[in-house]
Amino acid sequence: MYVYYIVAIAILILDQWTKWLVVTKMNIGQSIPIIENFFYLTSHRNQGAAWGILQGQMWFFYIITIVVIGFVIYYLHQYGKQSRFVGTALAFILAGAIGNFIDRIFRKEVVDFANTYIFTYDFPIFNVADSALVIGVIFIMIATFVDERKKKGSLNS
Repeated sequence: MYVYYIVAIAILILDQWTKWLVVTKMNIGQSIPIIENFFYLTSHRNQGAAWGILQGQMWFFYIITIVVIGFVIYYLHQYGKQSRFVGTALAFILAGAIGNFIDRIFRKEVVDFANTYIFTYDFPIFNVADSALVIGVIFIMIATFVDERKKKGSLNS
C-alpha cells in the first residue's frame, strides 16, 4: 500500500523541481525550443484550470482539490490492494492534484512549461502534475473498461 504513496511522492518531487527550475531560470513568456515546431519549454502561469478556464477562482480550486484528494486516498485504500494498476493510477492522480494544489496555495497560480504543437495546433501549456492527472485518469478508464469486459465475459460463461 505504501508503494503508491512513494510513487505519488516521487512524481510530486519531479513536478515541484521542474516548476522551481522554470521559476528560477526562466522569465515568464520565455520559450526554449527543444524539438523545433513540436516541443518547447515555455514559462507560463495559469490562475485557472485546463485550457485556462475558471481564471482566478482559487477558492473553488482549493475546495475541489481537497475533496478530490480525500476521494483519491479513500479509493486508494479501497482498491489499491486489489489492483496494482488501479493503485498506480490513483497515485498519479494524487500526485497531480497535490502538485498543482501546492502551486495554488504558495504562488496563487500554477506554473506551466511544457508547450507542444500538434501539427499546427498549439496545445495548452502544461506541467508534470497535469501529465500525472491525465495519465492517472486514462489508467482508471482502461481499468474500468477491462473490468467491465471481464464482468460481461463471466456473465456469458
